[in-house]
Amino acid sequence: MENLNQYIPREYLALKINYLRQQLELLPKTSLQTHKVDGVQRDVIQVGRHRYFIGTDTGKKFLNLRQNRDEKERQLKIYETIWDCHFKDYSFPECNPHKIIRTLSTSPNNHVILNKSFFDNLENDANTDYPKFKNNYFDGIYYRSSAERDIAIFYTEMGIPFKYEPKIMLSGLTKPINTDFVLYIEELDTCKFHEHLGMKDSSDYLRITKVKYGNYTNAGLIPDIDILFTYDTDDFPFDIRYLSAKLNAAIFGSTLYK
Repeated sequence: MENLNQYIPREYLALKINYLRQQLELLPKTSLQTHKVDGVQRDVIQVGRHRYFIGTDTGKKFLNLRQNRDEKERQLKIYETIWDCHFKDYSFPECNPHKIIRTLSTSPNNHVILNKSFFDNLENDANTDYPKFKNNYFDGIYYRSSAERDIAIFYTEMGIPFKYEPKIMLSGLTKPINTDFVLYIEELDTCKFHEHLGMKDSSDYLRITKVKYGNYTNAGLIPDIDILFTYDTDDFPFDIRYLSAKLNAAIFGSTLYK
């Protein structure tokens, strides 16, 4: 919760609040009751003027919707509390949730939409080409650096689903690459790519960075909107506040797409 409370971006926080409010308007209000039927106490769920036994298919459906509503109300309370603690004196940004359509060119004649279906089809932790270090472990995955582990913790606490080093095919390349992180932004039904680059003072590494930058832009991704680049060196360690600012800019920029 430390990252969520301290570093959640302002516009992204507003987007999450608006999204949860929007989702709650679509979910029915229900109540759980107990009724005696033929001398036996039966649990029922009431929706409007209708009552359904919990054990029926309809009852189970509305029970799942009730649990979904309870979870969203819990999340909304957390986010509204964070807003009141940190941003109460700010005007509430107009970050309204809506689907945006961003595409990735995987070949000269093929474009895929960067939505939930694209994200779900990605394989998590798919890169086996380089060694990992066991001291950079988090939530079932060994990360290649402490900075990448910190990034994974940040996204997890933000509630942002991500895939680590999935295989991605980009137009113009002969084999897939392994993007460091691919995020799914549920509120906009879109994905963001994130490459974290170390050793930026190394000429060889800068050359690799230039190639990566070109590969992504040639495939149609807009830097700082579709793909984030972050860096660290021995002299300038990675600071999660930098990522928070980059993510906020990407989220806010995305909300401008109609």
